[in-house]
Amino acid sequence: MFLDYAGIRVTELDRSVKFYRRGLGLREIRRGSTDGLGTWVLLEDPVSHQRLELNHYVPSSPFATPFTPGEGLDHLGFRMPSPRRTAAKLLRLGASMAPGEASLPDGSLVYVVDPDGIWIELIQTSAADARRILPRSPATAARPRSKRTKRR
Repeated sequence: MFLDYAGIRVTELDRSVKFYRRGLGLREIRRGSTDGLGTWVLLEDPVSHQRLELNHYVPSSPFATPFTPGEGLDHLGFRMPSPRRTAAKLLRLGASMAPGEASLPDGSLVYVVDPDGIWIELIQTSAADARRILPRSPATAARPRSKRTKRR
């Protein structure tokens, strides 16, 4: 058994898709409708392949209850080389800084709150983990080895 995805309810679907795609690098892999009751968008992290489903319900849907941020969801965690830089990008996309002492002074752990009130934990990845799990940029990617003929 494995956890397939986490689903969160959002108030403005297009804004939330933009926030998670541009801000955190998730990619849209599927989109659909729930029998006219709402729309869902399934996003995936291209590195870990973890999935996040964004759900938006029409006002007449029985699921469109008064919105309470979080509704039991504590937070979402993302690992990255530079939490402060990512936080700055997310702030430009509509996030706010989490209240209180939710960040470490060295910036290795930063909390922001998405436009719908969901807390997002931005965790600094160690250099060793970054080399193991994060994709390399094209400039630093290994170059293909040249073909050499064997000598006999």
